[in-house]
Amino acid sequence: MYSTFAWRYFKAKKSANAINIIAWVTTGVIALATFCQVLVLSVFNGFEDLVKSLYSSFYTDLKIVPPAGKTFIFTAAQLKQLQQQPYISAVSMVAEDKAILQNGEAQTFLTVKGVDDNFEKVSGVPGKISNGEFNVGTIDNPGLVVGYGIQNAAGISFNPAIPNEHLTVTLPKKNVTSMDPLQSLSEGNVSANGVFIIQQDFDNNYAITNIGFIKQQMGFAADEYSAAEIKLKEGSDINKTRLLVQQLLGNKYLVQTRYQQNSNLYSTMRLEKWAIYGVLTLIIIIAAFNIVSALTMLVLEKQKDISILQSIGSSRWGIQKIFLSEGLLLGLLGAIAGIALATIVCLLQLKFKLIKLQGGSFLIDYFPVKLIASDFLLVGGTALAITFIASWFPSFKASRQPIELK
Repeated sequence: MYSTFAWRYFKAKKSANAINIIAWVTTGVIALATFCQVLVLSVFNGFEDLVKSLYSSFYTDLKIVPPAGKTFIFTAAQLKQLQQQPYISAVSMVAEDKAILQNGEAQTFLTVKGVDDNFEKVSGVPGKISNGEFNVGTIDNPGLVVGYGIQNAAGISFNPAIPNEHLTVTLPKKNVTSMDPLQSLSEGNVSANGVFIIQQDFDNNYAITNIGFIKQQMGFAADEYSAAEIKLKEGSDINKTRLLVQQLLGNKYLVQTRYQQNSNLYSTMRLEKWAIYGVLTLIIIIAAFNIVSALTMLVLEKQKDISILQSIGSSRWGIQKIFLSEGLLLGLLGAIAGIALATIVCLLQLKFKLIKLQGGSFLIDYFPVKLIASDFLLVGGTALAITFIASWFPSFKASRQPIELK
């Protein structure tokens, strides 16, 4: 019944045309705000999925690292025990550190990551080779797979007509007590076998080689490593599995999920997403002032109707609900219109890639979008909550109006 009154008041022609104008402007502003919110959240969802897909090629499901320092001891028995767990698909041991790569006169700083034969089972890097092949060689004849940025910085060529000069990797040695700084460094020769392209953070900073070569050059012990990277079996819950692995290994090791390995990036992306959502919510709050104005003017116009309702026994709460319904109707119409329009735009973008990215330096040339049901509920709920709060005061005043039948 209350919504019927609200709908009739919304459609009815008012004595003051300004009331209709304010009501429609309010609905339009709410529609615009909800449209922008859904659209922006969907674009952020799309970029988040894109970044996660790129980073998942480099970061594994789980990673075991030392809680302090750069290395830890991980015995063959511990490795076998870990590999036997039902939720583990593969484990790759890693030895890495900062290094200098020199190609003749050209040199660059980078992180060299030594990996074993299981690396191709746990990582997506081998699938991102753009030139050459993924081949890290052996301890005596190590191969190097470099990021695209490293290739350019070091001037590495894969053209047989332009052979590379001598590729040298300079690494720090462990447990060196000599005062001579040169004694704390080791040099080893490598051959460039491939180039990968994933994302600039990795392409400009990483090269991958044989783990035995890295351990030999740096003076690692037989069971000493920098990390262990783990791929889980399909369907495994990554957070629950992390806890299981942590309990299995104890406090001497720190087990991280893919999110924890790069928490700063994901935290920043979420912060940006909700900051934009907060800014756009301010538009709805501004529209709420129009709701107060529209309902206040409507209450003044419907004083006679209110008095009639009171005289036939309508309660104060019943009258208040009529005007509350009127305010919620404005918010609901605006929210439905805005969400529907944003959904249409997102679906068109998904199908036809209408809105392009400028610059040409991205992996994709269009804005990615992803529709999530919880975003619709959040945006719609926010609009209705704000309109309910804005409608409360004028509807309360209407319910307290004295009876006047003149």
